[in-house]
Amino acid sequence: MSLRGSVSFDNAVPGRNASGSNADLGSAMLGVKRRTRRWVAIAVMGVAVLAAGLGILVPSIAYADEGCEVEYTVSSEWPGGFTANVAITNLGSAVSGWDLAWTFPNGQRVTQAWGAITTSSGDQVTATNESYNGSISSSGTVSFGFNGSWTGANEVPGSFTLNGTVCDGGVAEPTTPPETTPPPTGSVSAMETVAAMQPGWNLGNSLDSVGPDETAWGNPVITQALIENIADQGYNSIRIPVTWDDHQGGAPDYAVEGAYLDRVEEVVGWALDADLYVVLNIHHDSWIWIADMNSNRTVVEARYESIWNTLADRFRDASPKLLFESINEPQFNNVDDATAYALLDDLNVSFHEIVRGSGGGNADRVLILPTLHTNADQERLDALTETIEALDDPNLAATIHYYGFWPFSVNIAGYTTFDAEVQQDITDTFDRAYDEFVANGIPVLIGEYGLLGFDAHTGTIEQGEKLKFFEYAGYYANEKELTLQLWDNGQHLGRTSFQWSDPELFAMLDASVHGRSGTAETDQVFIAQSDAVTDETVQLNLNGTSFEGLHHGSTPLVEGTDYTVSGSTLTLKASKLTELLGDRSHGVRADLHAEFSQGAPWRISIVSYDTPTVSAASGSASSFAVPTAFNGDQLATMEAVYADGTPAGPQNWTSYKEFARAFGPDYTAGQISLTSDFFAEVNDGQKVTLTFHFWSGETVTYYVTESGGNVTGSLS
Repeated sequence: MSLRGSVSFDNAVPGRNASGSNADLGSAMLGVKRRTRRWVAIAVMGVAVLAAGLGILVPSIAYADEGCEVEYTVSSEWPGGFTANVAITNLGSAVSGWDLAWTFPNGQRVTQAWGAITTSSGDQVTATNESYNGSISSSGTVSFGFNGSWTGANEVPGSFTLNGTVCDGGVAEPTTPPETTPPPTGSVSAMETVAAMQPGWNLGNSLDSVGPDETAWGNPVITQALIENIADQGYNSIRIPVTWDDHQGGAPDYAVEGAYLDRVEEVVGWALDADLYVVLNIHHDSWIWIADMNSNRTVVEARYESIWNTLADRFRDASPKLLFESINEPQFNNVDDATAYALLDDLNVSFHEIVRGSGGGNADRVLILPTLHTNADQERLDALTETIEALDDPNLAATIHYYGFWPFSVNIAGYTTFDAEVQQDITDTFDRAYDEFVANGIPVLIGEYGLLGFDAHTGTIEQGEKLKFFEYAGYYANEKELTLQLWDNGQHLGRTSFQWSDPELFAMLDASVHGRSGTAETDQVFIAQSDAVTDETVQLNLNGTSFEGLHHGSTPLVEGTDYTVSGSTLTLKASKLTELLGDRSHGVRADLHAEFSQGAPWRISIVSYDTPTVSAASGSASSFAVPTAFNGDQLATMEAVYADGTPAGPQNWTSYKEFARAFGPDYTAGQISLTSDFFAEVNDGQKVTLTFHFWSGETVTYYVTESGGNVTGSLS
């Protein structure tokens, strides 16, 4: 992905390519390290490696004979509930079949598990392997996760036992000699490899930055702690995009700068050491110089081949968990599609020949080939299929990118909600990828996914609508056996704080890997400050789950008194709403959380508001803002039309302008900014009627006239 410039509003983040467990607090007990806040990571000691699909013969009796290490991570927490991930590392001989036991210190309970079968007796819990992950090699690791409930406190368990052996990091002789296990024969298939990479994360706007080094686009220097934290968060793969343009010499050799190559190798090494699958590629070079391939073929081919010869040689004997991607988002200037397909085929074939010809681990390393523009239109998929079929190599994977139905993804043309059309775009796109590739034995990596509006502002898409998008995308990708890698240029996970800027988003991403979550038609209930309080209804989207209760903080609400549920209709009673609204001052008065039989909870904010008001203003077209008293409400979108009703401003095929590119709210400053890009495409001297649409359903009208770079804003 690329894009640099941005509009500055609250929490705005520079372009998409600019962006857990948290910082170690150092407390320790019984070999347990606790990492902060609600993304807690403990290191005690415990066992395992995921051996599914390897055809490993294993003994019929399991032994934890020398020691074990357990990492217990609370990846997300909400009032009354939490999600935890547990990683067991075997320090002893290989085992087959495992039971991990622990005692909750605060009365927590497991409500749903994946990757293990859990049984409980009071505070005591035992997790038993599933059929596919019972075998654990020496020094291997296996993981499982669960959703749980809590009240009062949610401290981490103090100790774990694996098959009866305390995981304290000690080394002991086995009580009974274990049977030996022959090493696996054969290799893991490309399909199994890509499946094991779910979920994945992109280290965006770092080594792919265009400039002198990895900090050129505003992110800090990559650290090993960051990479380890990604693994701690439960991610199984990392895509490390790299732009080589500023680090490649001239003709005739086009040699890659040695120090830069060493730095890339260091970061890749950290990721492999963290037991992550790694994707390494040629990134923004695609549009910087490779795009001119049709008119500058000799130079482009020479540069491209030099990079891949260098990488193939440097990583010849690297772990098979390192995958190569030929090129990011391939595109070609001034050519038709037929020519573009041929050019991309030449690059992919050259890449394949270079890597396979270098031997060693590259002889069967999984190689990833993109469609043109990494787009999933059927013609793009068909063209890549021709290349893959001609190469006749079982260790190939296809890649596409997915940023959603475009109008919704950027909030334009009135597409403010995750409606049936937006959902159908996910279904159709993922179905095409499955039918074209997965159904024919070719794995698919969605190497980047997210929402395009994040480039300008992470609030471009309303929170609940955003969460519904990611809930369904994660669910349907799993249904279609597609592996997702989240694009993060620094706007999601803090590169030094290791904190998620949006914990609700992370909780939904995490839950979507394991199954569906319940959602609702809205995450906000607006109650006008001057209106009488009445019962309010919210339609739940159960998504195959069942509703289990409603909480305010850690306090459960009483069904029948505080709320009722009939089918998928949740009714909030007026008496409870009156209590929650309190003095009815503007803004969010309470956050309720609906809990379901599985997945992330759904927040419902109770909001007291009045109709927003705006004031007259004047100023420069480069910095004009409408003074606004939001009065507890939130802006959804803006229409702009001339007196004759025709659309005004950019993208004049629609009256609804693009959020954060043409306009954007600043709730702290009390204003709605209209950007210079908006006024650049407004007719000089012609009055424009603006209609601000708010999430409460209220609308407010305002008028602006731009003349010679000066703007006058009025109420009539």
